[in-house]
Amino acid sequence: MGERADSGERSDGRMLGIGLVSGVVGGLLGGGNGVLTVPALDHYTTMSRPRVHGTSTLAATWVCVAGALVYWLVGGTIDLRAGSGMIVGGMIGGFYGAKLVARASETLLRVLLSVILVLTAAKLYLDAAGLDPAQGGAVVPARLLATPWFVVPAAVVVGIVVGAWAGAMGLGGGLLAVPALVLLFGVDLHTAAGTSLLVFGPNSLVGGLSHLRQGTASFRIAMLLGMAAAPGAVAGALLALALGNVVLGLVFGTFALVMAVREVVLLLRRRRAAVAAPG
Repeated sequence: MGERADSGERSDGRMLGIGLVSGVVGGLLGGGNGVLTVPALDHYTTMSRPRVHGTSTLAATWVCVAGALVYWLVGGTIDLRAGSGMIVGGMIGGFYGAKLVARASETLLRVLLSVILVLTAAKLYLDAAGLDPAQGGAVVPARLLATPWFVVPAAVVVGIVVGAWAGAMGLGGGLLAVPALVLLFGVDLHTAAGTSLLVFGPNSLVGGLSHLRQGTASFRIAMLLGMAAAPGAVAGALLALALGNVVLGLVFGTFALVMAVREVVLLLRRRRAAVAAPG
């Protein structure tokens, strides 16, 4: 009896630790905390993969709400034009796009993500060195970005794609939302991070509740993760706001490169396993 209690306490403490670290990452980088939460839950629990993704999605709501509030109240760095469109698109993508994207091969999804992450890292590194051809701006012409009729529909489309990818891969939308905001809409990293968290708050909540209804999420574990992730997200967001754009760009660029390498390594491992499998 005592051993089981001790085991449960250690398990709860581990979940709180995972939540805290993932919250700091999510607040600092505008999302992407699922990159830590999903593999950690897969390693330390016996939950099925769909239940791991659902639990991570529900827990991410805490990160999004806490982090977005800090960016809004402390830094005022929220792009409502692009953000409102991406919220709508993200919810559509979360509901319907995941099924469509899931039909594509996992290899294609991971290759596309790796390419986007490498391009984002390259732009941020060039911008930090003062060598960015776009001079820190967007790749989209400025005259188009000045017109709401382009920005809002474009943001809805981007939100659908990002929401669908997040639903298919279960790693959170910040990995794509932040690069999209920087590359397509020309916002600075602080604004991109705050807007990304704002965008995926409703998406995570709706997706998490859907997972709960269909039994693919653990409410208890999600709450443990979320309670620790919220203060972690506050700390991460405050740290991001304290850093200059150049330093934050180097941090996010390095993170993007590490994630790109991770995706490539996973692809190679799965291909080798497929070749080695009998038949």
